[in-house]
Amino acid sequence: MVDPAKAPPASVEAFIAQVRERFTELSPQLQAGAAYLLDFPDEVAIYSMRKVAERATVQPASLVRLSQVFGFPGWNELRSLFVARMRTVPEIYAAKAETLIDRADTETLMHEMFRAQRQNLQATEALSVAGLANAARLLHDARHVHIAGFRGSFPVAFMLHYLYRQFRSSVSLVSATGGTLEVELRALDPDDAVLAVSFAPYSSEATQLASAARQAGCRLIAIADSSASSIGLGADQTLLFTGSSPSIFPSIAAGVGVAEALLAQLLTLDQGEGARRIARNEARLRSPDPAH
Repeated sequence: MVDPAKAPPASVEAFIAQVRERFTELSPQLQAGAAYLLDFPDEVAIYSMRKVAERATVQPASLVRLSQVFGFPGWNELRSLFVARMRTVPEIYAAKAETLIDRADTETLMHEMFRAQRQNLQATEALSVAGLANAARLLHDARHVHIAGFRGSFPVAFMLHYLYRQFRSSVSLVSATGGTLEVELRALDPDDAVLAVSFAPYSSEATQLASAARQAGCRLIAIADSSASSIGLGADQTLLFTGSSPSIFPSIAAGVGVAEALLAQLLTLDQGEGARRIARNEARLRSPDPAH
């Protein structure tokens, strides 16, 4: 039933915020439906309710119920938010090749690749800019920052760790080398922050990390492709990026863009001390004597 005292969200962004806040209260069927809506907003705008339900592996009635839980009379009213979003947000998916192996026109494919990266960056800017300042503040105020990204997300996490260490010493990379993740997670402290990077399909290590961060009382900042991801749910701040690509694997270019923008925000919060540390590091690198 619709709660007449609760107005439905007026935008997809507001709907996402409410889903994140109430996700654990939903039944498994409603969780599956909500996660699909957040992961594939363009498909919600394009496909019928029956098709969306099929792709989300839920019953159509579950989508109706999900709509009503969030204050909408029915599915069409919730879907209208996604339709309106598609009209205002640039198309973020480049045309995908049926297969890469059978593509004869490789030059066209390369143009598609670069076009996809431009569109990913444009869409990611719209999704994440508003949250960058808050994410930077949470990290800046933490006693220690633990950075992690596993499998395909590792390059983004490694870059974040390497560059952040240039102007802050209390930063570490959660590597899980040799199966040591559980041991590394014991170091989490309530005054710390965890910065996690992940995209679908989410690794079990990322899920374990996010759970441990919440249990330890850490601030959790997620760089992810979905607010309903294993690291996005329950995060204090989620910075979204899109990874559409005509290639076989998702693109991490926009994730790198978010990481670099976040580092720029962090540097501005150091009021010049970060820049001085970077200058000292550069002087050491140029020195003929490593001890100086």
